[in-house]
Amino acid sequence: MLKQQFRCKARRWVWLSAAAVCLLASGAHAEPDAARKEELRYLLEQDCGSCHGLTRKGGLGSPLLPENLADSSDEALLEVILEGIPGTPMPPWKYLMSREDAVWLVKLIRKGIDHDG
Repeated sequence: MLKQQFRCKARRWVWLSAAAVCLLASGAHAEPDAARKEELRYLLEQDCGSCHGLTRKGGLGSPLLPENLADSSDEALLEVILEGIPGTPMPPWKYLMSREDAVWLVKLIRKGIDHDG
């Protein structure tokens, strides 16, 4: 009886682990809720804008316009946002935002929003 319970729990663990791996591998991302999106828009305008320009045309940092980022992959942009660029003023934002937040920001930047948001 004890062996059977152990096998059942072991099988359940294997299935749950497999499901988790599949979910992570599928790239499923939970999009931020409306309130978080507003916070991220504000961060993009004010915090990112302080270096990249309030209209994102560049300044201390490079421009954050769709045409300037066309040659960069989403993954490369996510790494820069989350990890920063050592030796430059670009800080890592991973302590203040999730990967899902950064994915949403990349989509927003690529869409080419006007500077009013």
